[in-house]
Amino acid sequence: MIDFHCHLDLYPEPARIIEGCSQRRMYVLSVTTTPSAWSGTRALTQGHDRIRTALGLHPQLAGQRRTELPEFDRRLSETRYVGEVGLDGSPECRPFWRDQLEVFEHVLLACSSAGGRILSVHSRRAEGDVLTLLERYPGAGPVVLHWFSGGRTDLERAIQLGCWFSVGPAMLRTKGGRQLVEVMPPDRVLTESDGPFVQHKERAAMPWDVEVALRELSQIWHLSSSEAEVRLFANLRTLSQGTSPQ
Repeated sequence: MIDFHCHLDLYPEPARIIEGCSQRRMYVLSVTTTPSAWSGTRALTQGHDRIRTALGLHPQLAGQRRTELPEFDRRLSETRYVGEVGLDGSPECRPFWRDQLEVFEHVLLACSSAGGRILSVHSRRAEGDVLTLLERYPGAGPVVLHWFSGGRTDLERAIQLGCWFSVGPAMLRTKGGRQLVEVMPPDRVLTESDGPFVQHKERAAMPWDVEVALRELSQIWHLSSSEAEVRLFANLRTLSQGTSPQ
């Protein structure tokens, strides 16, 4: 199984979750919300070679933590993965919109200058603005749009830009989410949990809850679960070849 977007450091007992992922031989991308959290989060997963830690600065924290951009720059050479980054156009985030733009553009420029990174990108209620900046920095690296919830026009624009998509059980529970996934190229889709922020069965979603998304994708793609899993692993291999290892 693959969880390409979760917040391992934000679970109450991250060591237990990490061990559960390892026991299930999962491939996990552990995203961070601030550059200062990256080194500690990476240390949590030492010895777990199927878990990678992404360097992030979440758009919801851009107003408070843009001062950590120098730390982002210092750490960027130590990782192939960047996330969670992006823009959030929700009403509560609009007051610091300029900070978000400054942070996201800085991240994209830094990734471009470093030869590209694999990015997990947040775009809630800001899909058009995210895509405009991605067009401006095509060298930033392969972009995986986490829980994309824009309209059909923005989705088609993202596909034309070569974006990837990570989808989880919460997204696939809704009619609108399923309709978007039906349009996404199957060879550019990965599964995610977004745990522990997302609820699954009245509890925090666990990385292995991506099995629910796998089953839903198998139906959408008209494949067996095992065939869908083979496709997802092939997708991960293709994506992982998108940048040079550090």
